[in-house]
Amino acid sequence: MSLSALQQLKERLPLSARMPLVFLGHGSPMNIIEDNDYRTMWSELGQTLPKPKAILVVSAHWMTSGSTLVDVSEKPRTIHDFYGFPEALYQHQYPAQGEPKLAGEVASMLGDFHTHTDDAWGLDHGAWALLQSMYPNADVPVFQLSVDVTRDMQWHLAMGKVLSDLRDRGVLILGSGNIVHNLRQLRFDGQAHDWAQEFDAYFANQLHERNFTALADVNAMGSLLKMSNPTLEHYSPALTIVGASDERDKMITLAEGIDLGSVSMRSFMFYAR
Repeated sequence: MSLSALQQLKERLPLSARMPLVFLGHGSPMNIIEDNDYRTMWSELGQTLPKPKAILVVSAHWMTSGSTLVDVSEKPRTIHDFYGFPEALYQHQYPAQGEPKLAGEVASMLGDFHTHTDDAWGLDHGAWALLQSMYPNADVPVFQLSVDVTRDMQWHLAMGKVLSDLRDRGVLILGSGNIVHNLRQLRFDGQAHDWAQEFDAYFANQLHERNFTALADVNAMGSLLKMSNPTLEHYSPALTIVGASDERDKMITLAEGIDLGSVSMRSFMFYAR
C-alpha cells in the first residue's frame, strides 16, 4: 500500500471510534532487521491507525492443543522463537506492558471456547516483530491469544465474532500469520510457486466478496490448501480477523506478494465506513 493511500486512509479513520481489524503477513524473521517494503508498511500503518488503548495479538507462533490461552502477564517477555538467524535478531527486546485485567475479561468472554489464562508466555516474534515497527516506543499495552490447532476454521471465525466487541473499547485486534506458509517449499531465488499464487489469489477473491464461509471450508479447498498450508496455524489468525468484521466495515489490502516462493505476505484491514 502506498504512503499516499495510507494518508488518505488516515483522513477517513477518525470518522469512527470503532477500532480497525488488521491481519499482517509477518514472513521471515529477517523482516525485523531488513529495510524492505513490508517493514516500511508496518511503520506507516502504526502512524496511520488511531492509537489503541490496548492491542490483542492472535499470533501463529503461540499454538495450543484443546484449549485457548490468554496471556495475563504484567510485563510480557520478548520471546526469540527462531533459530539460525543473525545474532542481531536475538538482541531485540520489546518492553511493552501487558493488560492483565482486560486479558482476564477476554478469557471470560471466550468461555465457550475452552479459554484459560496464562502468565508464562509473553510476546513471540509473530507479535513483537510487527509491533516494534508499528509502535516502536512500546507505549501501548499488549497481550496475546493462542491458536488452538485442534479446532476447525469455523471455530476461529466464531471466536472472532465474540472478540469484535473489543473494537468498541479501543482495542486493536491484530492477526499475525501468513495466508500461504509452506516452509518445505521455500525458493531462495524468489520465484513463486504456481500453487502459492493460485491459493493467495483465491483467498483474496473470497475476502473481497466477503465469502468467509468459503475461506473456512477446508474440505472444499482440498489439496490446494494442503499444499499452501501443510499446517493451519499461520492461516487461522486471518479467520479470526475476518470473523470479527461485519457489514459496516470496509476492507482494504495493505500488502501482497509471495516471498521466498511459498510464503504469502498478503495483509489486509477492516475499518468502519
